[in-house]
Amino acid sequence: MRIVFGFVLLLGIGLAGGAVYMAQGYVGAQRAALEQERAARAAQVPLVELFVVNKQMSYGELLTKDDVRLVKWPENAIPEGSYQDPAKLFGERPDDLRTVLRRMEKDEAVLAVKVSDPGQDAGLTSRLQKGMRAFAIKVDVTSGVSGFLRPDDRVDVYWTGNANNQEFTKLIEAGVKIIAIDQTADAERNTATIARTVTVEISPTQVATLAQAQSTGRLTLSLVGAGDDTVASSIQVDQNGLLGLKEEKIVERKAEKVCTIKTRRGAEVLEIPIPCTN
Repeated sequence: MRIVFGFVLLLGIGLAGGAVYMAQGYVGAQRAALEQERAARAAQVPLVELFVVNKQMSYGELLTKDDVRLVKWPENAIPEGSYQDPAKLFGERPDDLRTVLRRMEKDEAVLAVKVSDPGQDAGLTSRLQKGMRAFAIKVDVTSGVSGFLRPDDRVDVYWTGNANNQEFTKLIEAGVKIIAIDQTADAERNTATIARTVTVEISPTQVATLAQAQSTGRLTLSLVGAGDDTVASSIQVDQNGLLGLKEEKIVERKAEKVCTIKTRRGAEVLEIPIPCTN
C-alpha cells in the first residue's frame, strides 16, 4: 500500500512539473509574439491619403472625379505636387475640370505637372512657366533633327549667317525647352514627324535674340541628350576655321620718299636725287 501511495505521489509530482513547464513555454511564446507585434507597430510608417488615377490617361483627356480615388500613401514618401484635398484637385464649379498634360498610368499619383489648372485646356498657356514666353522656330528635315524632336526635349540653337562679308555659324542659345511641335504639345508622341515649326519656351530677352537671328540668317537645332546637364560654351566657326585656313593679313607698305633737286644745263632741265633732310 505504501508503495502504491508513493508511486501515485511521484506520478502526481511529475505531471504537475510537466504542466508548469508547458505553461511557462506557452507564456514565453505569447510574450515573444507580443514583443514582436509591438516592434512591428513601432516600425510602421504613418500613412496619408492622396489621389491616384483609376486608369491610364493620355494627353488632352479631362480628369473627372470618377477617374481618381484616394489611397493610403507613406507619409515620408509623398510625391511633390500631389493632391490630398479634393477641393484643391477639382474646382468649385462642376465644369472646372483639369486636362491631362502628360500620360499617367493606372494607380499613378496625380501630380500638378501632369494636369492643367481647373478649367484650362491642354494649350500652350498651361505649359508656360511664369515669366516665360512661347516662340516658334521655322525648321525643316535638316534643321529640325530629322523630325525626332518631341515636346519637353531640350535643344541648342545655332545661327548661320553673314557678317562683315564672312559667313559663320554661332551657338546663340543653349538648352532651350521645346513645348510644342507644329500644333501638337503632346510629349508622348513616339513617331518621327517632319515638322515645319518648333515652339520653344524662352524669356522675353531670348525672344528678341531669336527673332533677330531668324530674320537675318538660318537657325539650326541640335538635340540635347536626356539627363545631360552640361551647358554648352560659346561656339563660333567660320569658313577659315572649318577648313583650317589662316587669314593672311595685308600689310600696306609706304612708298619711300625721294628728294630731288632741279638744275638747268643749257636748255635741258635735270632732276637730280639728293638725300632727304626731313
